Amino acid sequence: MVREPHRGAYDRETINKILDEGFVCHVGFTVDAQPYVIPTMYARVGDAIYFHGSAASRMLRGASAEIPVCITVTLIDGLVLARSVFNHSMNYRSVVALGKATLVDAPSEKIEALRAFTEKILPGRWNDARQPNERELKATSILRLPLTEVSAKTRTGPVEDDADDHALRVWAGVVPMWLAAGAPIRDERCDAGIPVPQYAAEYKR
Repeated sequence: MVREPHRGAYDRETINKILDEGFVCHVGFTVDAQPYVIPTMYARVGDAIYFHGSAASRMLRGASAEIPVCITVTLIDGLVLARSVFNHSMNYRSVVALGKATLVDAPSEKIEALRAFTEKILPGRWNDARQPNERELKATSILRLPLTEVSAKTRTGPVEDDADDHALRVWAGVVPMWLAAGAPIRDERCDAGIPVPQYAAEYKR
């Protein structure tokens, strides 16, 4: 494995930008000597990451006991096609956060985290849709991981081929990639007289 220490970043601006753009994080933890990695939705609020799911899930039962967790977020920006297979790569941005997740008990903090989840998906949606009722709040566990031990790693730019390979008659370059939103599709049970919200109709990444 080739290490690339020059791709590391520790400034909070870079880290926060990646976390705010991503939708899904992967949470790694261990229960009874068995490691697990589970994808889940998350949101950053200040200097902490909140993540949630069913109160009965294995991940939340373990993490709420303040076991160590590792959270990762990765964004893919392009496929880097070199002249040699060995030098193929990806342009990407990623964050790794380590620490102990704690269960959120305060109702006000729980609501704020749920609002953050909703607004992260589509800004403006929280005030437009029905908000969680007491039964739903009880059925959902939310955990907080402080961003105290966190770092980013990125790769940007063109192909990095060996000089001897530059003369090879092999196409080389970058295939850009990004997440794009399509036109909203109305639910079949949604009243046709309800207009598509502007935040959905004009949503862009």
